[in-house]
Amino acid sequence: MGTLNYKHLHYFWAVAKAGSVTRASERLHLTPQTVSGQLSLFEDVLGEKLFNRNGRQFELTEAGRLVLGYADEIFALGQELEETLHHSPTGRPLQFRVGVTDAVPKSVAYQLLEPAMQLADPPRMICREGKVTDLLAELAVHRLDIVIADGPMPNSVDVRGFSHFLGECGLTFLATKKLAACYSGSFPALLEGAPLLLPGEEVAARPRLTRWFADQNIRPRIVGEFDDGALMTAFGQAGVGFFPVPTAIADQMVAQHGLISVGSTEEVIEQFYAISVERKLTHPAVIAISHAARHELFGKR
Repeated sequence: MGTLNYKHLHYFWAVAKAGSVTRASERLHLTPQTVSGQLSLFEDVLGEKLFNRNGRQFELTEAGRLVLGYADEIFALGQELEETLHHSPTGRPLQFRVGVTDAVPKSVAYQLLEPAMQLADPPRMICREGKVTDLLAELAVHRLDIVIADGPMPNSVDVRGFSHFLGECGLTFLATKKLAACYSGSFPALLEGAPLLLPGEEVAARPRLTRWFADQNIRPRIVGEFDDGALMTAFGQAGVGFFPVPTAIADQMVAQHGLISVGSTEEVIEQFYAISVERKLTHPAVIAISHAARHELFGKR
C-alpha cells in the first residue's frame, strides 16, 4: 500500500456522506470527473474496493465502511482542533471530555466536576461512563481529556498515563429508617447478620471493606454486589440493605434521600484520582477540579 493521501481520504469521505459523486462534487466545488478520478486513485493506493457502483449511487463495501469509520474520527478531530485554536469568548465553548468509571458514586462525580462549570469561560462538558479499562483506551487515543477513577492507573493496563490524586475519605454506612430500626446496638456490631450491599470485586474499596469486616469479626449477610455505585444506591434507597458511601457525600445523601447514617469508619479509605496523558495538569477545567477537590470536597475532613 502506498502513502495515505489525506486529500483523497477527504474526497472519499465526501462521497460516502453524500451517497454519490455528483452531490459530493457540488459540495467540494469540483467536477464529478475530478472526484471520480481521485477516488479511483485512492482505491488503487489502498488496494481495496471502497464502493459498489449502482448507477449513480455509491454503496460502501465492507472495506469502505472500515475506512469511513477512521475518516469520521480523523475529520472530527480536525474540526475540534480548528475550533480549539480559534476559540474566543464569543465563539463555541471549549470541549471538556471526561470519563467517569462506574465505580465512582454519581454524587462524588458531580461534586468533582461541578467546579469546571463555574469557570469564567465554562467548557461544554461531554461525560462518558464505563469500565476503567475501556475509558483508559479512549484516553489513550485522545477521545477523553481525563478519567475520574476510584484508584490510580492500573499496572495491568498498557496505556501511557499519569495519576493525579484528588483526595480521600472514609466510608459511612447508610440505610432507610425502616431498615435501621430493625437492627439495634452500636456500630459496627449492629451490622452482624444484617443485609448488606457491597461494591463489586473490581471496585478498589471492596478488598479493604472485606478485610475490615474480618478484623471486626463481623459477618453481615451480603444480599447484593454492584460494580455500578448508582445501582447500589438505588437498591439501598429501596431498603434492600445497608450500604457504604464515601463520607464526603454522606450528609448530602442523607438530606436528599431520607436515609440515616448508622456509623462511619476511617479505617477503610476510598480514594479518587484524575488520570490524564499529561504529567502536569494544564487543562483549565482539570485544574479547577483538582483545586476544588483538595481544598473543598475532601479538604473539609
